[in-house]
Amino acid sequence: MATIKITARVIVKGDRAFGPGKADLLARIASEGSISKAAKSMEMSYSRAWQLVDAMNQSFRKPLVESTAGGRKGGGAVLTKLGEEVLSQFRKMEAQLATSADAYLAEFEKRLK
Repeated sequence: MATIKITARVIVKGDRAFGPGKADLLARIASEGSISKAAKSMEMSYSRAWQLVDAMNQSFRKPLVESTAGGRKGGGAVLTKLGEEVLSQFRKMEAQLATSADAYLAEFEKRLK
């Protein structure tokens, strides 16, 4: 059985400002409460996760993630209101694109081996 996979990306000035990987990272930060825990749950280095968070924060008018430095009680990270909005909007866009693509699937299946 065939499927159609559409990958949405938001490109700004030639750079990937946002896409599925960054959306997944934001969702994990929201659920884990820290960049480090989010990275670990995605089998990603903390350094790479921090680079992605920094890139997102630089691409939007306001930061998507706010973090607090570690200490006795440890640090943490949360999505800002804008971060929540961007993640929600991106997930809605992904769902709409998938639904639209599925409408073409039957026509492709007629032509596939």
